[in-house]
Amino acid sequence: MFDTSPFKGLIFDMDGTLIESGPLHERAWTETLEHFQLPVIPSLMRSLAGVPTRGTIEIILRESGCPLIADLDEINEYKEALVKRIAADYVRPTRLGDLARAHAGQIPMAVGTGAYTEEARGILEHCGLLPLLQAVVGADRVANPKPAPDTFLLCAELLGVAPEDCVVFEDADLGLSAARAAGMVAIDVRSEFSFVNVYFLED
Repeated sequence: MFDTSPFKGLIFDMDGTLIESGPLHERAWTETLEHFQLPVIPSLMRSLAGVPTRGTIEIILRESGCPLIADLDEINEYKEALVKRIAADYVRPTRLGDLARAHAGQIPMAVGTGAYTEEARGILEHCGLLPLLQAVVGADRVANPKPAPDTFLLCAELLGVAPEDCVVFEDADLGLSAARAAGMVAIDVRSEFSFVNVYFLED
């Protein structure tokens, strides 16, 4: 198991890191984009892993040049409602759930995610991990979400731990950049734990 002894706070990204949720978000995005007549570009979607819903929509619109047939709030609400409705059928903890359970009550822990806080708390609760955490920071709780460091800095603040004493587990390049910008040790779970995010793998 990963050696946590150098650290006073553990911070996890959620999707693809603490929670296996790639199939959930692939289905939700595919259905949402098709509903609003926007293109589904797997390579683009993979590159946007960890970007909040609104930001993802804005980038899709910019990259595709497609017209917007509904406002951003409507698209955002459609996708978030769909995730909430189908999440229980798709999500489960990754092996890092065992790490979190092993350190519950010993080291303060938080989740810092590009998802919205309410959605994240619901998924974590369904997976039995929410009671282990002292804080959940979603994109709606910070002015600048990943790749800015704000998400992880707020996690550290809520845990009462200095940023340099925190380790962040991430599966996305943008999230790893955010962790390093926050002055934290960044662990890429793709290399450290051989995680593969099953998310828009086929072009």
